[in-house]
Amino acid sequence: MTSKLTSLNQWVDSVAQLTQADAVHWCDGSDAENARLVELMLSTGDLVGLNEQSHPNCYLHRSSPSDVARVEHLTFVCTHNPADAGPNNNWMAPDEAHAEMDALYKGCMRGRTMYVIPYCMGPIDSPLSRCGVEITDSPYVVANMRLMTRMGAPALARIEREGSFVKGLHSIGELDPNRRFIMHFPEELAIQSYGSGYGGNALLGKKCHALRIASYQARQEGWLAEHMLIVGIENPQGETHYVAAAFPSACGKTNLAMLIPPEGYRRDGWKVWTVGDDICWMRPGEDGRLYAINPEAGYFGVAPGTSEKTNANAMAMLNRDAIFTNVGVTADNQPWWEGMTAGTPAKDWQGRPYDKAVSPAAHPNARFTVSAKQCPSYTDQAEAPQGVPISAIVFGGRRASLVPLVLEARDWTHGVLVGASMASETTAAATGAVGVVRRDSMAMKPFAGYNFGDYFAHWLSFDREGAKLPKIFQVNWFRKDADGKFMWPGFGDNMRVLEWMLKRVTGQAHAVETPVGNLPLPADINTDGLELDAATLEQLLSIDRDGWKAEMASIAEYLDEYGDRTPAALKAERAKIAAQLV
Repeated sequence: MTSKLTSLNQWVDSVAQLTQADAVHWCDGSDAENARLVELMLSTGDLVGLNEQSHPNCYLHRSSPSDVARVEHLTFVCTHNPADAGPNNNWMAPDEAHAEMDALYKGCMRGRTMYVIPYCMGPIDSPLSRCGVEITDSPYVVANMRLMTRMGAPALARIEREGSFVKGLHSIGELDPNRRFIMHFPEELAIQSYGSGYGGNALLGKKCHALRIASYQARQEGWLAEHMLIVGIENPQGETHYVAAAFPSACGKTNLAMLIPPEGYRRDGWKVWTVGDDICWMRPGEDGRLYAINPEAGYFGVAPGTSEKTNANAMAMLNRDAIFTNVGVTADNQPWWEGMTAGTPAKDWQGRPYDKAVSPAAHPNARFTVSAKQCPSYTDQAEAPQGVPISAIVFGGRRASLVPLVLEARDWTHGVLVGASMASETTAAATGAVGVVRRDSMAMKPFAGYNFGDYFAHWLSFDREGAKLPKIFQVNWFRKDADGKFMWPGFGDNMRVLEWMLKRVTGQAHAVETPVGNLPLPADINTDGLELDAATLEQLLSIDRDGWKAEMASIAEYLDEYGDRTPAALKAERAKIAAQLV
């Protein structure tokens, strides 16, 4: 191989020596290679074939019961200066982390094949894309990375041209929770993961590269790597505006990315196009606007709760060429999870006879992996090398009170404060007290690869001469009434709120100015065909000044957590709002 691949070859050789792998296989991403890996996993029991009539080329993977989710407490950002990682991350010194991992990797691939996966995050010919190489001993990881990234020969050719890539090393090890780490070395553009075969811990292109390492890269290079969906809204005139939206988990991100408008909107000609459901890379274009790509090529979605009612588009793409992880199965071997109306589970996610009293059919974090191109609302603009222009950025959380259905930030600085102070309230599903507000800035708390104070400053830096920045909004689909019932129907009806946002972008809608942001007039929200009384809508769009005073005091405490790295402009913006609420 040519000189630009020398460093890659040397790294692969050094890993092979350290891990003592029996064989080294360079992945080309071909159909024939994938077929061989599937046959191998079927023979070892790593995959179980599903019903060929109802779900052709679909497979089930059952992971170890101790390996079913991300492990944030074992995830580290390893920078030379601990302050660069920030209080939002677990920190370990790079030398210490390398020594820890080298000891775990020593001889860990004896008897196993070492797979070398060249991949590209983003369209293969996009200047916004970035490449990586993951080394793994898991064929399951190879099969998933093939769906989730542009993997194989084209990616290797780009690496050869550019000579740069993110180094990811993964071994499932012994799947021992006590010998499990996910280390990030942003200054080296490197990731090391050991002891887990699960999703984000093992598919290193996903959260590890596309967010933790990429957010660090983005700051160095002048762009943004964000935990956001990208959705296109086409109006009856044929104009499409693209929206990027950040939500913490359990707030309906995938559902919004694949939204199906209400019947009246569809009849009038409104359409929704899915660019991405989880990650968004944005860069300023020559015209001053932000342009975004989805760096992923597939979806690694949560299965439980996904249904014809909540997300018909997701259901429509899961009947072929998909990998399911930790779902239940019916007697005729079709995948099944809680929330589905059709079918009856016969076995649970561990392969045991289903007994509701013992276990749910699917693990609550059960997943599906599928190519983005199978989504009915997929748009070929997801492959556009230049990305799509972003008209609006939306921040949202799960708040039972206080935060209105929608508000518009006055300007970019106010919008950054809105994102930085994003929060959700804990539910009964979480351990501990219910209703506790937890801050999750830009939905990036588990994923920012550096100090949040520096991250906020980086966001603020985009407001410069010549910039034509998106409007920023905050939404809250989860307001509850006195009886504890949701006041807003959500799902497809969120289209009604998106319409107001886009009318604000194009100067076609009014707003009421308040200290915390601009709100729609009740008459500006289209409620045709919606069973929502005027009093409820008014309450959804109301501001509780005393409640917001307390919120601003809480935000001040949160910003102080990042010390002198918190931008003065953000503190001043918060103080200005607090003064207006008195």
